[in-house]
Amino acid sequence: MARARLAAMLGMLMIAVLLLSACSSNEDSVFHTGTSAETTDSVSRVPWDYRVVESTVGDLIGSDMTVLPDNELLPNDGNYATGDKIWTLQFMDAEMTTTADQKNEVRLSEWMTLKSYPDQNTAAEDLKNLKVSITTDVDLVGVYKTKYQEKTRNFAVLELPSGNRIKQPIDDERYKALEKAKTASVVLEEVHDFADYDSAYAKFRGWAN
Repeated sequence: MARARLAAMLGMLMIAVLLLSACSSNEDSVFHTGTSAETTDSVSRVPWDYRVVESTVGDLIGSDMTVLPDNELLPNDGNYATGDKIWTLQFMDAEMTTTADQKNEVRLSEWMTLKSYPDQNTAAEDLKNLKVSITTDVDLVGVYKTKYQEKTRNFAVLELPSGNRIKQPIDDERYKALEKAKTASVVLEEVHDFADYDSAYAKFRGWAN
């Protein structure tokens, strides 16, 4: 009786080993932990753009005011009256999804009004500090050519300080200049977050030379 029970247990152990072996050889199995496991996309929210807009003061509500034409509510810091012409600073951010192969998908928010000004020059001074143009060297991932219907196009792939990669069309002359280069001199526009100035996103604005 004991021998029969031992034989049955050994048989069950052998079946379990065979099942585990089959599972471990299947990359789609829940037991598989190799490099083919799915990767998740990276999602971040970045400051995208600012603009200065001429507006009109609407109704006054306590210490606040509505701003026309969108009827947005702002603090009446300038002690404006209904009907006064003012300038407002508006902000747009973006939800950026970077896939495992470094492709970017951008979803823009609506414009949001942040602050009011009594004149355009004062608003422009703030805007100048929030959108800063800089010239710098960035990593050049490489250049490549595509051909479609007997037409050839050239592209350069750059890695920006934010870590995401962009491709830009280039002519034959720039293709030859960048073909063996490791970096490229570019003009970037740094867009800073109004609430957290140290948080910024760099956008490609052209070649420096």
